[in-house]
Amino acid sequence: MLKFNVVRNNHGEIVRIETALSGPELLCNPKLNKGCAFSREERAFFHLDGLLPHYVETLDHQVQRMYAQYSEFQSNIAKNIYLNVLHDYNETLFYRLVKQHIEEMLPIIYTPTVGEAVERYSLHLRKPRGMYISYQERNQMEKILENVLHKQTHALIVTDGEAVLGIGDQGIGGIEICKSKLMVYTLCGGINPNFMLPIQLDTGTNNPKLLADPMYLGWRHERITAQEYDNFIDQFVTVVKKKLPHVYIHWEDLGRENASRVLKNYRKEICTINGDMQSTAVATIAALLAGCIVSGLPLTEHRIVIFGSGAAGLGIADELVSTMQLKGLTPQDAKSRLWLIDKYGLITKNHKDLLDCHQPYARSLEEIAHWKIQDRNFINLQEVVTHVKPTILIGCSAVGNAFSEEIIKTMASQVEKPIIMPLSNPTPKSEAKPEDLLNWTQGRAIIATGSPFPDVKLNGRNIRIAQSNNSYAFPGVGLGAIIVKAKQLSDGMLLAATETLSSCSPVTQDPSAPLMPLLSDALPVSKQIALAVAEQAKKEGLAQIEDNVDLNQLIKLISWEPTYYSYRKI
Repeated sequence: MLKFNVVRNNHGEIVRIETALSGPELLCNPKLNKGCAFSREERAFFHLDGLLPHYVETLDHQVQRMYAQYSEFQSNIAKNIYLNVLHDYNETLFYRLVKQHIEEMLPIIYTPTVGEAVERYSLHLRKPRGMYISYQERNQMEKILENVLHKQTHALIVTDGEAVLGIGDQGIGGIEICKSKLMVYTLCGGINPNFMLPIQLDTGTNNPKLLADPMYLGWRHERITAQEYDNFIDQFVTVVKKKLPHVYIHWEDLGRENASRVLKNYRKEICTINGDMQSTAVATIAALLAGCIVSGLPLTEHRIVIFGSGAAGLGIADELVSTMQLKGLTPQDAKSRLWLIDKYGLITKNHKDLLDCHQPYARSLEEIAHWKIQDRNFINLQEVVTHVKPTILIGCSAVGNAFSEEIIKTMASQVEKPIIMPLSNPTPKSEAKPEDLLNWTQGRAIIATGSPFPDVKLNGRNIRIAQSNNSYAFPGVGLGAIIVKAKQLSDGMLLAATETLSSCSPVTQDPSAPLMPLLSDALPVSKQIALAVAEQAKKEGLAQIEDNVDLNQLIKLISWEPTYYSYRKI
């Protein structure tokens, strides 16, 4: 529960903080601790004299010192641990530091480094953050929620840890993903971190390494499935709706089948987003729309191969179909532009692992009867590229270097300006390296990646590689939905986010520029997205606010700046 009050003026600006905490208890609260930046008056008033060194620092001076400490660490995981320790000690200082060095530090606290932090969660645990609900505690769920939730909780970031990034089932370690997502909501969307809560639903794990690990802190049991799983999720959603009827739920890293089903079950019932399926799709399609400007071909005329048909690949496919429909194609025509591939090859009607979510994209055997292929039960990526002649190739497979030189050269021989997006992360899971893609296509490839990559030097040019990072997408979508208390997150709201993000692409000003803006521009971009999402919600009758309310004022009320305010005693 929050242990302080925020006092604002008539313009919604914070003027001071009021708290009953004092002494060591105040210094141990990361949301209130200012360290050596407590003023002389505050030190006396809150009984801090003698608990701090003499010098009164400014926040900027503290940032300089923290950055010097951060720079002493050599490995990315060590830097990740350092920043999380700082977050546990002083949230304001943590956010100010990362905000000032966001291009450098976001890949440390978020993808790709967070993947390693997830794998080491039980070993490295220092201070639990967020909420943990195990299946065995399902009958105490309402009481557990009452322990943590408060009336100002606007967003929940929820995982079961089954399909984390490209590293699979990580059990309770998935909470690290939720924590990092919360940080991104604040850094890139400006949302007050006190208004959000990360939640780990512990439904067991099928990872034998975790089950055998004496350090593992989760429920040591195989994952619940089928009706047991659905009942548990339904119980959670029901209690949350009872406690917080206007809350926004962000699902993250659920397994492929569960992700699709949970989204289908609840997207018309509550305001919810699946980060893997929808926010990844928003960022990807925004980059694709920008790429279409460079290629000179509208989205509805592209031939698109998606390599990897898990939650991310299916989410991108579904949103592509929705986008193409809104641009004039019929559902069938839109689906005909897409070819999906998974570990069993091209998805066809007689596919070995044909799931309900695959059915809309499965190709008939008659359609590919004329293809020259070795095995009709396993049609590989090379064969698909050869026969489809894709103009867009998207990777969501978590198979490192899957886009081989032969495949890319085949594609480039058939397309003047191929759009290639290896989106898998962490970085070793990326389907290709941008430098290789540019060399294999003589610099013609239009590229966006999921992981951060350094600039590429080619023919005397220094080429910045665009990162199709969902950090550009979900903070703005969430902010827009929250400020209008949206009943649900519609396709129209997602399209508004996609088109707004695409309009912020540097290629709109310079066709030779990267497809996506810098991460340091994510905050103003998110606010533009939020306004577009909120306006669309109002148009569709999904907003639960008065029509004449100033949306910018609502954004200000939910926003937060990492700065120190004066403190008063309650």
